Amino acid sequence: MGDIPPCATVYVNNLNEKIKKDELRKSLSAIFTQFGKIIDINCAKTYTLRGQAWVVFEDVAAATNAVKQLNEFPFYDKPMRVSYATSKSDASAKRDGTFDSAKRDPMIRQKRKAESQVSEKKSQAAKKEAGVQKNAAAAANDAPPNEILFVEGLPDATTASMLSMLFQQFPGFKETRMIDAKPGIAFVEFDSSAKSAVALSGLQGFKINPTHSMTLSYAKK
Repeated sequence: MGDIPPCATVYVNNLNEKIKKDELRKSLSAIFTQFGKIIDINCAKTYTLRGQAWVVFEDVAAATNAVKQLNEFPFYDKPMRVSYATSKSDASAKRDGTFDSAKRDPMIRQKRKAESQVSEKKSQAAKKEAGVQKNAAAAANDAPPNEILFVEGLPDATTASMLSMLFQQFPGFKETRMIDAKPGIAFVEFDSSAKSAVALSGLQGFKINPTHSMTLSYAKK
C-alpha cells in the first residue's frame, strides 16, 4: 500500500485483458462485495488503461479489508494487484459533496496515467521476484511431478478451508490436508499430475499475507 493514504476507492490492475468489460464488472462485483457495499465499479476502456479497474466502496474500512485480502489473489489466471487509489472517485466525491466536474478530466487522466506507470514498474519487479522463487523451488525439489502438492510457508493460523479457497479455482482439485503437528505446511491433492502442475505454476510464491509467501513443490511419495 506504500505511502498512499487509505480511501474508499480501490485500484485494481494486472487484470486479464481478454475478459469483456461487462463480464469483468460482474466478476469484480462478486469477489469484492464480500467486504462491504460497493457504490461503483469503473473498468478502464482505453487501450492504455486496459487490465485496470477502480472499485468504490461505501466506506474506507471495506476498502481496507479488500486490499489486505485480495492483493495477489488469482483472478482469471492472473494475480490481481490491489491497492488504495491515488485519487478520489467521482462516486465518492459526489457522495461527500467535493465533486468538481470542471477539474475531473485533466486531473483524473494525469493521476491515472501516473498510477498506471508506477503499477507497471511494481508488476515487473514482482514478476522478477516470482521467477527467482520458482527457480529456487525447482532446484530444491527432487520429487517427480505427481498429483499431490507440498505447500510450505503458511501462517500458523492457516486452516484447510482457507487454503482450499485458493486451490479450488484450479480444475481437478480434490482436497487439502493440514499437518496438525507441523503448522505452516500442508498437502493439496488433485486428480492428476497435469492439473496439479497448473496450480503449482499459478500459486508459486503467492503471498498469504505481507510476511508469508507460499512455496509449492511436488510431494515425495
